[in-house]
Amino acid sequence: MTYWVYILASKPGGTLYIGVTNNLIRRVYEHREGLADGFTKRYGVKTLVYFEAHETIAVALQREKNIKHWSREWKIDLIVAGNPDWRDLYEDIAR
Repeated sequence: MTYWVYILASKPGGTLYIGVTNNLIRRVYEHREGLADGFTKRYGVKTLVYFEAHETIAVALQREKNIKHWSREWKIDLIVAGNPDWRDLYEDIAR
């Protein structure tokens, strides 16, 4: 099984959300459609701007914790390194 660490944004340079899941397409869909109550729904955080795969849940959870503890600048640098235009990557994964 693959586990995913992902970052959603409200807009380029906007509010960020970091999460982990074993089904990236389903989970991002839930955020986009407002089916996931909480932070992302409250702040309109729906755009998938970054994701990475991991082989175990332990590794994915540790990576999520590490990223959450980084400064905002480091998080933005991570996003921009792979997605400089802050493009919504959902369509790429949902194909």
